[in-house]
Amino acid sequence: MLEINNLSMKVNNKYIIKDLSLILNKKDKLAVIGEEGNGKSTLLKTILGIADFAEVEGTINKKGNRIGYLEQSLTEEDLEKTGYKYLFTSEEDYYNKINSFYKQLDRLNLKDDLLDRKLKTLSGGEKVKIRMIKLLLEEYDILLLDEPTNDLDIETLEWLENFINKSEKPIIYVSHDETLLSHTANMILHIEQIKHKTECRHTLVRLDYDTYVEERLNKLNKQTQIAKSEKRKYQEQQDKLKQVMQKVEYQQNTISRSDPHGARLLKKKMHSLKSQEKKLDKKELTELPDVEESINFSFEEVEIPKYKKIINISMKELKVQDKILSKNIELEIIGNPHVCIIGQNGVGKSTLIKELYNTLKTRTDIKVGYMPQNYEDILENQDKVIDFIAPSGKKEDITKARMYLGNMNLTREEMEGKIAELSNGTKAKLILMKLVLEKCNVLLLDEPTRNVSPLSNPVIRKVLKEFKGTIISVSHDRKYIEEVIDKLYTLTPNGLILEKL
Repeated sequence: MLEINNLSMKVNNKYIIKDLSLILNKKDKLAVIGEEGNGKSTLLKTILGIADFAEVEGTINKKGNRIGYLEQSLTEEDLEKTGYKYLFTSEEDYYNKINSFYKQLDRLNLKDDLLDRKLKTLSGGEKVKIRMIKLLLEEYDILLLDEPTNDLDIETLEWLENFINKSEKPIIYVSHDETLLSHTANMILHIEQIKHKTECRHTLVRLDYDTYVEERLNKLNKQTQIAKSEKRKYQEQQDKLKQVMQKVEYQQNTISRSDPHGARLLKKKMHSLKSQEKKLDKKELTELPDVEESINFSFEEVEIPKYKKIINISMKELKVQDKILSKNIELEIIGNPHVCIIGQNGVGKSTLIKELYNTLKTRTDIKVGYMPQNYEDILENQDKVIDFIAPSGKKEDITKARMYLGNMNLTREEMEGKIAELSNGTKAKLILMKLVLEKCNVLLLDEPTRNVSPLSNPVIRKVLKEFKGTIISVSHDRKYIEEVIDKLYTLTPNGLILEKL
């Protein structure tokens, strides 16, 4: 239903994909994975023919199929529209689609009051849901989904998994949700930037996600072991040959002139040894696997005393403007638990964590760090990366910041560039590094893993699991909840409920 032949894509004169060929058939579920900025979203836009910023070679045959596209975010123009104006072109269009519309509303646990609300007033999850509804109302032949899981509650994530699995339509999707990938993908396209981001490489396989990851790790481990073994044996052979050559050279230098026969033998032996040396030099060794370097970071010298009171709030109402989201919220946190707040989209989770941050940020006995759902709340896009991460401008602070950013795989160009030029995943890494460098011991994190690649997320989860400070977070990442969290609350319209883990 979709055929791509020898597709190559260049952005800013740099290849991000070379010679990609694939055929997508009915029921194929192709997950596109890779680190931030590797071209996953650009690939989807290229298939659609809207990647004007990229140089493209090759052919894309859509065979007359209508392609639906769920982009990462709404445009400024769409945000000003009401739900009705966004979903329907006319009253006739509304009545033609009314049955399907209400069926999708029910499936996604939404109310029809969103028809009268401007999209900018919706929660992050509600914005994703309304975009999914628009997509489903059009009944496209092929679906391209760019980060469909961002901000969705767990109930809707499970609905999305079921929808992808049951769909007869071919679907290409980019996602950082490892649980979704594990449960749905039957094809994997892994896009990489190797050799310090100077070359691109892609791997296309007809495998489920878990099998691909396992086979990839096994292959890398095997290649690493072979490469190290061959290098060790090669070094041993070189050392042994060098010792023999030194011995023969010494004998040549000390042999008596009265022994020409012995001298000839030594010369012949040295000639043989040099032939062996040339053969050894020409021997091709298995190389260590060339893969994208994994991120590397940790929180140092961070701790919270076991009995320290972090927060104790009693909130009668949680509101956005005049809208009451939840009532009678009670929350007490003592010591260093790792807390997560879940709940349906639109119930006020992000609003609550922002309120908690505003309550805590003036405290002088703790160092509070905040990662908002909307990164622009704390990032000024006109700022340079290095100015945000090392605002003092001191040489030693800049040097340290560069080292930390390098550990998160930011290139020199990214470090010296503007924040606005970074992908959302790289912005997430930037905020995490800020929390590390400021030695925050209380973290308020709104969806900390949502924009980071599934290959980097295990590292982030491990670091947060081992964090000795306090974490108060909002997340629908099921692996994050399983591995990092020891206290789970559900936010409802009637307050917080402590769940069993």
